Amino acid sequence: MAVIVTADVPGQTLEGYDRMMATLSPVLQEAKGFIAHGAAPAGDVWRVFEIWESQADAAQFFAEHIHPNLPEGVKPKRTILELHSFVMGSFATPPAVPPMDPTNLGGAG
Repeated sequence: MAVIVTADVPGQTLEGYDRMMATLSPVLQEAKGFIAHGAAPAGDVWRVFEIWESQADAAQFFAEHIHPNLPEGVKPKRTILELHSFVMGSFATPPAVPPMDPTNLGGAG
């Protein structure tokens, strides 16, 4: 089942986020199950979202690549939700993975 991961990251800065993404972006783009990533400052936190094919794929990437590279003292508050729907605009590059099966959006993953 596809999931959306959101994270509020207190203590993260634009510079810190950009440094992290310079290293992680190529790895993220090739990660098993990765679909999309976005981030923006939101008040006193940095808010990040990612869409993954499964919670297991998201958790594995976080454990192997994000957690070990977080600056000291930066601890994201993560939330993971199963997606009920996901629509891509016509301008979007199709993901390298097969699209979700619309007949299985509400079923067990």
